[in-house]
Amino acid sequence: MIETDRRRALRAGVGLLAAGALTTGCAATGPAPAPDRPPASRSPGPPGEAPRPALAAAPAPRSFPGHPAQLDHGPRTRPRVALTFHGQGDPAIAKALLTEAEKAGAKVTVLAVGTWLDAHPDLARRILDGGHDLGNHTHHHLDINAMSEAEATAEITGCADRLRRLTGSIGTWFRPSRTRTATPLVERLARRAGYPHVLSYDVDSLDFTSPGAPAVTRKIAAEIRPGSVVSLHFGYADTVAALPAVLTELERRGLRAVTTTELLT
Repeated sequence: MIETDRRRALRAGVGLLAAGALTTGCAATGPAPAPDRPPASRSPGPPGEAPRPALAAAPAPRSFPGHPAQLDHGPRTRPRVALTFHGQGDPAIAKALLTEAEKAGAKVTVLAVGTWLDAHPDLARRILDGGHDLGNHTHHHLDINAMSEAEATAEITGCADRLRRLTGSIGTWFRPSRTRTATPLVERLARRAGYPHVLSYDVDSLDFTSPGAPAVTRKIAAEIRPGSVVSLHFGYADTVAALPAVLTELERRGLRAVTTTELLT
């Protein structure tokens, strides 16, 4: 009987020790950790890499004294042209165009649509990292000249807000959507949003009609001259196919494809 009581006491002591160990372990861990979040001042990198430093803000719009509020070309006295792209469409085509331009040492200007940036936010930095200009082509790419003041303001500022969120800047240029030139109202609203100039063009490639790469090349070659601003589009296979021939033609004429900012500087 005495031996049985001793065994019961021993088993009770072991149980108490185990319970104490478990209690000590919980106290050491403290409350449940909060979910991991990237530091506010740094950007998360790929899995397994340390967070990257926050990216510097992209260039802001500039005023070019002596140039009109609506620009359709730059100085005619220097051997430079600006290839400008409406930023919308298949991101794979956009990346192919950027890569093709960079292989030739060319810089371009991309006027991005806000909803396109929402769907493909990585492309904002891809454009800037390639040394290209990035600007605003409204949020939904609708006929901005037909809108009320409130609607047009929302289109301009909607895209500007997305550019600022992604790059720290509203972009270097504003181009109105579904039109070659802006009405006085849209021009005024763009200036109010922070864009001193509206960017138009003097050469329309008509690539959005899908006429075939040779036709795109011929149209540009027939109209381009020093200082020209050319309208092109992401999202069309003809544009990708035509770009090498266009760049070759520019080189043959001694013209260099630069950003619109560089064209006017």
